[in-house]
Amino acid sequence: MAAPLEPFNLPDLVLASVRQPGDDVCSDVHIRDGVVAAIAPSGRTGTLPAATRTVDFDGRYIIPGLWDEHVHMTQWALASNRLDLSGAGSAREAAGVVGSHLARMGGEDPAPHAVTTLVGAGFRDAVWTDVPSLDLLDGATNGRPAALISHDLHCVWLNSAAARRYGVPVDASGLLREGPAFAVTRQLGKLPAAVVDSWVQRAGRAAAARGVVGIVDFEMTWNRDVWLRRIAGGFASLRVEAGVYPQDLDRAVTDGLLTGLEVAGSDGLLTVGPLKVLIDGSLNTRTAFCVDPYPDGGHGLLTVSGTELLALLVRARQAGFVPAVHAIGDAANQVALDAFEAAGIAGRVEHAQFVRSEDLPRYGRLGVTASVQPAHALDDRDAAEANWVGRTDRSFPLRSLLAAGATLALGSDAPVAPLDPWTAMSAATARARQDGRGPWHAEQALTRQEAITASTRGRGRLRLGDRADLAVLDGDPLTVPDAQFAAMPVAATLVAGRFTHGDA
Repeated sequence: MAAPLEPFNLPDLVLASVRQPGDDVCSDVHIRDGVVAAIAPSGRTGTLPAATRTVDFDGRYIIPGLWDEHVHMTQWALASNRLDLSGAGSAREAAGVVGSHLARMGGEDPAPHAVTTLVGAGFRDAVWTDVPSLDLLDGATNGRPAALISHDLHCVWLNSAAARRYGVPVDASGLLREGPAFAVTRQLGKLPAAVVDSWVQRAGRAAAARGVVGIVDFEMTWNRDVWLRRIAGGFASLRVEAGVYPQDLDRAVTDGLLTGLEVAGSDGLLTVGPLKVLIDGSLNTRTAFCVDPYPDGGHGLLTVSGTELLALLVRARQAGFVPAVHAIGDAANQVALDAFEAAGIAGRVEHAQFVRSEDLPRYGRLGVTASVQPAHALDDRDAAEANWVGRTDRSFPLRSLLAAGATLALGSDAPVAPLDPWTAMSAATARARQDGRGPWHAEQALTRQEAITASTRGRGRLRLGDRADLAVLDGDPLTVPDAQFAAMPVAATLVAGRFTHGDA
């Protein structure tokens, strides 16, 4: 069990012989009371308290700690312990993976009432040439309940046994989308708290090993009490901003919560996050609300009307909550920006995968942050090209958003993409995977420095007085080759001057 985070009881710390990206000269970083107290040329920090600890990093590079601005932490921890379907190239192949797994596990349990549901995750039916069906999954599972969650979390493929177990009607496809899919996903996550918390502990340590110091957690539940339990149980790897959903807003207000409030009893690790509002679906599920039609003629789903959204934003303003509006399609982004403008409130748009050119300047003018997940540009590339041949120039317009004055905040949407900011930053800067395939809309790429700034809450470089949430790297992130940048070795991570990874 990790020790609680107690930054103000730690002795002074000097991180010796470190360089900021682009610098040739090494510095020593002096940390006191959880903040950066001095940055001086190596060996010139002056007289230090007797108890000061010095750790020499031998010329490595130091940056502000990284944030993942959009995570579903419980789902990420669960996904790492579920059957991986991300490599399935068709519905039939996905069913085959399920069937093979069950065969290896010994087939059907002799006590059907005690059989646990087989849960798979990560399928991408938008790029399949065949379609999921109830019969196909039934044929692969031999009566064992099975629920397969799409990579974007907006769709669940059930077999008949699972549909009966969870009491949901399904048609011949076996698919549930949006609200019904979310409801079943929540049911699938109802495992013993001790089990899930141990998986979250492991995921937190893995994130810290990638230089992550904080996440914005948008798990679809009342999340404050869950995180207080985890922190009391020893979770200390990261700072957490826990989002609130509209169904819990009254409860949050009654409890005196508002965005940015540090939650008592959390050792400074837990803060109240934004109010999350979903107004459309996703690209893989073909429910993102878009201006141009999908091949079937539909435009996706607007799940919250402009009028309803405006009322929610006004309520958020009154309650002291920063709104974070999930809007993937360009039509949804227009609705979101209209509501922000009418409400007279700044906030965030989560995803902003497709944005009309005429809406780009509104991000800067209205002070709306574009909370984007660059790895999705690579994941959704084929689906976008299949849906809108020759019309994908508005897809993931990171450069255009930045040029229009928008603030960018990078994240993963884990488990949709890995909780690894280097994956996100690599996708933002190279617009391509490390697989030899050429970049997609390279004109929308960010520079390395812009990507780091968007992953460190605008900090970019260390400054005096900064909170000592830091990452120490084995290479200069501005100059290493693309492959090394994507897999950047992290020597150490600190939160409030306390090592969460790599303590020498």
